[in-house]
Amino acid sequence: MKIAIVTGAAQGIGRKAAEVLAAAGYGLLLMDLQACTATVEAVKKAGVEVEEVLGDISDEAVVKRAVEVARSRWGRLDVLVNNAGISFIAPAETVEGEAFLRVLKVNLLAPFLLAKAFGAMMLEQRSGSIVNVASIAGLVGIADRSAYNASKHGLIGLTRTLAAEWGGRGVRCNAVCPGWVKTEMDIADQVGGGYNDADIEGVNPMGRFASPEDIAQAILFLAEPERSGFVNGQALAVDGGWTVDGSWQSLRMRKR
Repeated sequence: MKIAIVTGAAQGIGRKAAEVLAAAGYGLLLMDLQACTATVEAVKKAGVEVEEVLGDISDEAVVKRAVEVARSRWGRLDVLVNNAGISFIAPAETVEGEAFLRVLKVNLLAPFLLAKAFGAMMLEQRSGSIVNVASIAGLVGIADRSAYNASKHGLIGLTRTLAAEWGGRGVRCNAVCPGWVKTEMDIADQVGGGYNDADIEGVNPMGRFASPEDIAQAILFLAEPERSGFVNGQALAVDGGWTVDGSWQSLRMRKR
């Protein structure tokens, strides 16, 4: 059985990624701060093995515990999906250093710690795939998201570095860069009143949000060597064309 680890697996993209991987036959180690009860129930229906490790993934002790669980249960690892992340919206001039660092710890340090720990297992095997869930905020600048943008740009840089270091030893590393996805995080962010559904739908050439399924299928593509075995170090935008559309708004809307 192939084995995958998914962080931030309790909801949103993480939950859907776990379901898609389970349907493809992967046993799963699920990680989150909160219990992954619904995700566990969903993936068990696919008939695969599942374990759960709860805790702060920016804490090396939590990462070490997850490695111990994976080694004792399966002795191997095929895929690491670094999906967990937090949002932070505020004008740059108001952001306190502690808040900035918290975003970097969850969105950038934690993926590094997980890649380091589980990458060691993959390097022993000389096979494996790491998929980092970055964002179009790692490809372009988006106002009022200085910490988040910096973390996602950094995650793409980490992706490329690990791809260069480990590709020759059988371990690939790629990033998925979603556009806006309709998840619990989006709902929470909209409460602040900074944007609404129409803002996102208006600027996207395809006129809609991404769905968790859209992103999960891209994760599966990058995870599996049969589908993407010579893809390494790439930042795959799954954004409906958002980052390639240089149209002004009236022109964009005339093409709908």
